[in-house]
Amino acid sequence: MKLKVPESIIVASEEDLAIEFLSKIWGKRPTFVCAIGTTETAKIPGISAAGANPEITDFTPPADVELLMYGRCKCIPGVPITPDGIPTPGLLTMTAINMSNMPVFAISGGVRVKPIAPYFELDGAPGNDIRTGSAVKDPRKVFDSAIVAGENLAANAEYIVVGESIPGGTTTALAVLMAQGYDAENKVSSTLPVNPHGTKIETVRKGLSNAIFSPEEMRNDTMAAIAAVGDPMIPAAAGFIIGAARKVPVLMAGGTQMAAVLSVIKAIEPAVMGNIALGTTKWIINDKTSDIRDLVSQSGRVPIMAANFDFTGSRLSGLRIYETGLVKEGVGCGGAAIAAICSSKGKIDSATLLAEIEKSYDRLMTGAK
Repeated sequence: MKLKVPESIIVASEEDLAIEFLSKIWGKRPTFVCAIGTTETAKIPGISAAGANPEITDFTPPADVELLMYGRCKCIPGVPITPDGIPTPGLLTMTAINMSNMPVFAISGGVRVKPIAPYFELDGAPGNDIRTGSAVKDPRKVFDSAIVAGENLAANAEYIVVGESIPGGTTTALAVLMAQGYDAENKVSSTLPVNPHGTKIETVRKGLSNAIFSPEEMRNDTMAAIAAVGDPMIPAAAGFIIGAARKVPVLMAGGTQMAAVLSVIKAIEPAVMGNIALGTTKWIINDKTSDIRDLVSQSGRVPIMAANFDFTGSRLSGLRIYETGLVKEGVGCGGAAIAAICSSKGKIDSATLLAEIEKSYDRLMTGAK
């Protein structure tokens, strides 16, 4: 019998493949993996909202991992916030993980501040500013290590959800897509309510003009594109997903950054794409300033689904503001919510998620018990 998709999940593209994928994971226990990295690109003014100021962005990925694993951050007081004081979307992810009892793991492609938590170290380095044209040191090494981690973790998982945390990541994603010849200008999303496309495109063009590889080399070699203008999260996530998807279904959890990860998967091992779907939030698929459907379709037929969060009726202004387009996605919150809904066979829905997210918000933002 054909699975009836619950109202809490929106099928945004490739409906037949989306229903097939959901049927494979329905009622099964997910394993959540967060791929982290840092890039100096995040410190360019106006690029990222993933921190109260650009210099603090180095702490956002480790703090997100700590939040998922411990329910609180250790490397910083409180939780990562935007300049407007809005908490990390990791708050949403943490809640979905707790509601569905998902095991949580982290992999690091290269960070400046290490999490005070267990994680897979892939022996990569933090990313440089992409304007240098030499952004990531030896991405192939990170990629190859990530494949091994993905294969081994998948051996003990029914399916895997892979999210990410890397401030500035939509700009580096744009750069990697453009370096490979994708039509990506004005199509990546932003944590900011007004998408700074001009700043991003100017940054990317500067990086491409200074690239250590020729345009032809970057079009033909995805690792050259990453090395020149990428970030360390991309090879970590792509390698891990390939390794895992050889064995089990993988839900890529994220926004337009995952289109860059998917482009790497397509370039290196397209055969696994039949075991992959993308899970995001309604704020991403409804975003008029980006186009996740087009970016993904340029790589191939991969279904896109979205968690149908609805914070309009929340008693908390810090959650209601998500409905204005601030933040939109991050730390795999959309995919984690979809996984929680599926693991419970629909018993967890948008309303129960919101109720628990509010409790998490109270505890972390106001100190309430």
